[in-house]
Amino acid sequence: MLICKVLKPLVSTNRIPGFEHKHLQVVLDGSSRKVAVDAVGCKPDDWVICVGSSAAREAAGSKSYPSDLTIVGIIDHWETDPPNSPKGGAV
Repeated sequence: MLICKVLKPLVSTNRIPGFEHKHLQVVLDGSSRKVAVDAVGCKPDDWVICVGSSAAREAAGSKSYPSDLTIVGIIDHWETDPPNSPKGGAV
């Protein structure tokens, strides 16, 4: 599983028949952009949980679905920076 940030929707009107009408999102995984099938209805700036490989195909609806990355959950709260901890153990 990966934690990614949704950047924006990706619109593709020309698709292979098996791709149906699933929404696609551009997500940021660290410093690389990827395209993920949106199985949960997220929006830009959401932090999401993504699965890849055969889990992505199954989460999108079928083992034969052509997906390498599928969004399976929206994270309610995610801190991008760890909270400051006191140095030297003193508070």
